[in-house]
Amino acid sequence: MMHTESGRLWNEDLAPTTEAQRNWRWYHFAALWVGMVMCIPAYTLAASLIEGGMSALQAVSTVFIANAIVLIPMLLIGHAGAKYGIPYAVLARTSFGVQGARLPALMRAIVACGWYGIQTWFGGQMIYTLGGVLLGHPLGGDALPGLGINAAQLVCFLLFWGIQFWYIFHGMDAIRQLETYTAPLKILICFVLLGWVYQKAGSFGPILDQPSQFAEGGKKAGQFWSSFWPSLTAMIGFWATLALNIPDFTRFAKSQRDQVLGQTIGLPAPMGLLALLAVIVTSATVVLYGKAIWDPVDLASRMTGAAVLVALIILLIDTVSVNLAANLVGPAYDFSALNPEKISYKTGGYITAGIALVMMPWKILETTQGYIFTWLIGYSALLGPIAGILIIDYYFIRRTRIEVAALYQEQGIYSYQNGWNMAAVAAFILGVLPNIPGFLNAAFPASFPDISEIWKTLYTYAWFLGLMLSGVIYLLLMKGKRVA
Repeated sequence: MMHTESGRLWNEDLAPTTEAQRNWRWYHFAALWVGMVMCIPAYTLAASLIEGGMSALQAVSTVFIANAIVLIPMLLIGHAGAKYGIPYAVLARTSFGVQGARLPALMRAIVACGWYGIQTWFGGQMIYTLGGVLLGHPLGGDALPGLGINAAQLVCFLLFWGIQFWYIFHGMDAIRQLETYTAPLKILICFVLLGWVYQKAGSFGPILDQPSQFAEGGKKAGQFWSSFWPSLTAMIGFWATLALNIPDFTRFAKSQRDQVLGQTIGLPAPMGLLALLAVIVTSATVVLYGKAIWDPVDLASRMTGAAVLVALIILLIDTVSVNLAANLVGPAYDFSALNPEKISYKTGGYITAGIALVMMPWKILETTQGYIFTWLIGYSALLGPIAGILIIDYYFIRRTRIEVAALYQEQGIYSYQNGWNMAAVAAFILGVLPNIPGFLNAAFPASFPDISEIWKTLYTYAWFLGLMLSGVIYLLLMKGKRVA
């Protein structure tokens, strides 16, 4: 550690990665993404599109396109992580200032804590279902006062929370190993599921043959584009958090080629294939059960014998690996960056896990089940602007050159005014503002019914709009401050 570095900005976990720590090859990144893509919320994404009137092909294509788009900021922002070995919370200091970077770090962390809790609850529910299958009757019981769930549900939730805690305690390498070993398993299970469904139903069911409701003569003829754009934005919102904190992973890359190749193989295609799998399997459930079952946990509980055990155990492993990679690594670094002297990466992980417990995720799901998409688009409205600022700053202002030592100095070139770069803060606020009326109308329609159509339309492009607007404003405000 150099003497010029401030303990208030530096700790071992936030420091640039050493040569020895850079041991992630392209297949680790591909496995990381395959591991993260194969998750329950991603499986059910295509469902929402088909319910919205798209045909199977349109739904799968929308998911694929969204992921091909989100791959671009992933690779652009990931470049800085691979080049300098720094996490997202430190990279944000170049644009927001050494103190101001806490704002985008906190924005990212809060979203992740919510997701971490929700995924932990899903995991607990699977253990709950599994317990019921093993005992031969569903675990029941009266709801506990104040909590609203029964004792068995609470125990299962805490059990799953504990399994994940083990991985927080054992750090980043344990997460990488978990991803690398479980990714092939997940691909295998997809084919097993397809085979099971085909053999049971004798065909791949009616959903695949259903025409789009947007086709001529359909219920929503001619309305395709007005449904496509908000859907695309929501799909992008799904990974928008990771598009920001991808340096938390790419800082361990052996080379730029490893992160670029690994992510390109690992994200758009597997995401499209998973959507296709979800559509095919669900299509067959119509034949089998007379209705479409989009929830894989519900589907697994209808299987019999060993199949259900295997399916639920795979779903469990899957939820652990997704949750740790997507929702724990980021906030652990972000909380650490808030006070590096006192908070290490591990402590940041404990804080995330703690918040997930306190927030009682089942309560959030109760009230916002239908709003998961509202929240996805809503959060993308906050995260798009940050991505825009980071990309413009790194490529246009700095031409990919960063003074690494100065990132950890209170009086270095990234201290701006008292550690805050007001240009970034202003660009962020101005990038979020146009999306606020649309968000209020979408989230609280009863309280904000009279929002004009213009705002609603803008809101359907929340992520794109925020990214472009903040990026352009930041570029204009920083004009003449170009640092080469």
